[in-house]
Amino acid sequence: MSLRRLILEHTGQDLRKCQACTNCNIDLPDEKEIQFATLIQMVLLNDEEALQTRIPWSDAVLEASRGACNQGLDLHAVMLVLRNELDRRTSNDAVHPDR
Repeated sequence: MSLRRLILEHTGQDLRKCQACTNCNIDLPDEKEIQFATLIQMVLLNDEEALQTRIPWSDAVLEASRGACNQGLDLHAVMLVLRNELDRRTSNDAVHPDR
């Protein structure tokens, strides 16, 4: 399942609504290596590296994501889905290390 579809199913957020306006980008340079807009585009492209960024794991970024999108996307919910998906994949790999 694509990352975009995963987020849509878990949150109802259709990331295709993102217009890449970059208004969601906040200044937390010590907390994230890429901007929110870049992360959303990675998810839309089903780029698995979206799960490897530090963004979803930063509590400061997670809090700042609330209300950050002018298009009404709930970036906080998106971050939580990415966290949960990586946790799920990591726990599955631990049970099935040959994957």
